[in-house]
Amino acid sequence: MFITKLSASAGAADRGPGSDFWFMPLQPRTAAGVHVGPREAMALTAVYSCVKVLAESFAVMPFQLFRNRPDGNTRAVERMHWLYRLMAKRPNRFQNPYEWRLMLQGHVAMRGNAYCQIDGNSRGEITELLPLHPDRMAVEMVDGGRDYRYAYTTQDGRRVYYTRGEIWHLRGLSDDGIMGLSPIEVGRESIGEGLAMQAYSARFFGNDARPPGWIENPGKWKDDETKRKWRESWQRLQGGANRGKVAVLEGGMKYHELGLKNSDAQFIEGRGLKVADVARLFRVPLHKISDLSRATNNNIEHQSIEFWTDTMLPYAELWEASIEFQLLGQGLPGADDLLEPEFDMDRMMRGDAAARSAYYASRTQWGSMTPNEVREREGDQPLEWLNHTLRPVNMVRVDASGERGPAQAPSGAGLDQPPPNDRQQNARAAGAAVAARWQQVITGNVQRMARRLAAGQAVSAEVLADALAIDIEAAAAWLASPQHLTEDACAVALLELAMKEPTP
Repeated sequence: MFITKLSASAGAADRGPGSDFWFMPLQPRTAAGVHVGPREAMALTAVYSCVKVLAESFAVMPFQLFRNRPDGNTRAVERMHWLYRLMAKRPNRFQNPYEWRLMLQGHVAMRGNAYCQIDGNSRGEITELLPLHPDRMAVEMVDGGRDYRYAYTTQDGRRVYYTRGEIWHLRGLSDDGIMGLSPIEVGRESIGEGLAMQAYSARFFGNDARPPGWIENPGKWKDDETKRKWRESWQRLQGGANRGKVAVLEGGMKYHELGLKNSDAQFIEGRGLKVADVARLFRVPLHKISDLSRATNNNIEHQSIEFWTDTMLPYAELWEASIEFQLLGQGLPGADDLLEPEFDMDRMMRGDAAARSAYYASRTQWGSMTPNEVREREGDQPLEWLNHTLRPVNMVRVDASGERGPAQAPSGAGLDQPPPNDRQQNARAAGAAVAARWQQVITGNVQRMARRLAAGQAVSAEVLADALAIDIEAAAAWLASPQHLTEDACAVALLELAMKEPTP
């Protein structure tokens, strides 16, 4: 009987001596009559899609390591630390960073827990993080319940024990602070219902669980054997490859077709509702798992941003806090508390080209970002003449009393105006102000010309030369060259042209 229960729960899983099958916990039946465990749940496409989306979305986020300044105002990128090499280059001897994070995040999303064996060197540095399968791991209380250890069952059946310091444990939502709750166990009944509906649907369409019609015979069959042979002959001639061919009935027989009943239509609708139920369990938007029944062009972009802020940001914080607490040991004497790990998701929330253009324009206009920082975020090479901040020239400074003070010199020489008797400083300040105004005019003209060219509107050489204050021959030569640029790329190219060509 025990083997029978195992057979029903595992399906066609590998049951060799080294298979994980023999170490998996025996799952009880749900109310729908099916066994639901992590492996069984993955047979439901909605569950597989949700786990895959969560794992892949986290694995593509770049890992960054910063070192905060003691004053807390600035921080520097740290790339020579062993933690950066471990997370971004080589976590262990078997896996690259993407495969490793994909696997661990899949364990957390599916089972609520992920484990890695910590391997270090004599200098106190962690050299490898070797993943351990959550289904083989158990937690045992020791020291009268005041501490716990990890017990892991290897593929050959041996029991290996680890202390808390030897295991990096990523845990999701927990009710005891030791083990994370598995979404599959919490939503077992809902997933079991989905698996039962999927199995019924497969039988319905694969084995004709409900016959397409019935035949009325006004007479009587000679015996059951004759009736059976005629039915088999009919199924052979009208089923499979012969389905849809013209049927020939004799002896007054009549064929009656069975249509799709309301209950069948409701069953099909119920399967669609089950997809939303599973997505709710994993907090994944429906469009992420290819269900566009409720999506519109207006809300998909906002739902995508909400996916990163509401779903992936908590996972990123889970990893970052665990790295700081367990791997770096921050808060303990002698630990490096200035290191700050971070998974960058800014690239995933950039939006479309129009939204990015407006965002970058606002940041550069108010001086909080340089043009070269914009180019770096867009994957372009920096230009030496764009490594500066811009500022509107018609702004004035407000002092502590709220009164309007003198305008700050655009050269950035200081908040005070130069002395009136220093003609040289006055001339430099005036020249810098003129240059700043001229640069702002050119920048506005560049954006206007880029929008027209990207939209396919005709621009003459005279108009382009006048807008950029360049020679008309240079403008004509640039327009004559092949141009297939987006608005952002066109703006950068025009700005380079304006900086390169002399003023007529």
